[in-house]
Amino acid sequence: MSAAEFELSVTCHVAAPREIAWKVWTDLKDQWFCPKPWRAEVIEEDLRPGGRSAVRMFGPNGEDTGPMEGIVLEVVPQEKVVTTDAYASGWIPQTPFMTAIWSFADEGEGTRFTATARHWDAETMTKHEQMGFHPGWDQMAEQFKALCETSAGMA
Repeated sequence: MSAAEFELSVTCHVAAPREIAWKVWTDLKDQWFCPKPWRAEVIEEDLRPGGRSAVRMFGPNGEDTGPMEGIVLEVVPQEKVVTTDAYASGWIPQTPFMTAIWSFADEGEGTRFTATARHWDAETMTKHEQMGFHPGWDQMAEQFKALCETSAGMA
């Protein structure tokens, strides 16, 4: 099995330097993380290996995902963040859905942003597709890009 066999991914070029993209990712997640009109509430984002990553999403008709709990596996500032929902904080096992890989790379005058969802099996990946990975994550990436470019213009 190749690492990419059960992956879904979105990528875009951001017309802003990597340090701006990183700051938007770390500090403004509630503004770009889920497709509008949904909104995200960051409960905790402890950016260190083993740190808690918890987000809750609210829909326009009162929908509430409940806390989406996971942990941070790896952090390379301004380059990559890897999280998984296979564990809750304190290494408490829970039913896994995916590992998320968020990467930032220099490209021309800006940044290549890539968000990847890596699943344990084809069934889980297909479920994620059916839940609306595309266009949901596509819209999330566009919102992220717009926020980065607006922030770069104000820097």
